[in-house]
Amino acid sequence: MFTSVLMIEQPLTTVDVDFVTTLHGDDPVSFFVLMQPRGDQDRLLRAIDDVALGELPEALHEADVPEGDAARGPAALALEHSLAALRAKGAKAVGQIVEDHPLDKLKAVVDETGADEVIVLTAPHLVEEFFHRDWASRARHKVEVPVLKLFAHNE
Repeated sequence: MFTSVLMIEQPLTTVDVDFVTTLHGDDPVSFFVLMQPRGDQDRLLRAIDDVALGELPEALHEADVPEGDAARGPAALALEHSLAALRAKGAKAVGQIVEDHPLDKLKAVVDETGADEVIVLTAPHLVEEFFHRDWASRARHKVEVPVLKLFAHNE
């Protein structure tokens, strides 16, 4: 069985689930999903990304989205939704909310599970990607398995 650690920041869409569950053809896949709640430290970067992507209404409403402790409940629901969607496609899937340092947790999960790869599935983060400070760029230096960067879809 192929084991992937999947890092996400929003619920998986149908398109995302279809894509990640078919990456390895008909081979059985097991996912360990790490869900990162929104942090208030990222508000400015998210607003800049929204403006750069031409999504001005989203930039104006960044402050309306729960962050920090208030984001844990929505993150738990997003994780449960994502796990159920992966299981419905026939994949084994477990996961957890990331409490502190996402890349430290990623390294620990990769080591504990003997994962074959890491898939980082997030919205575009132009500023972080430009400076190679996004999860995928940093994970490539932290884990000893291939890291695939995918952009999440909106439904």
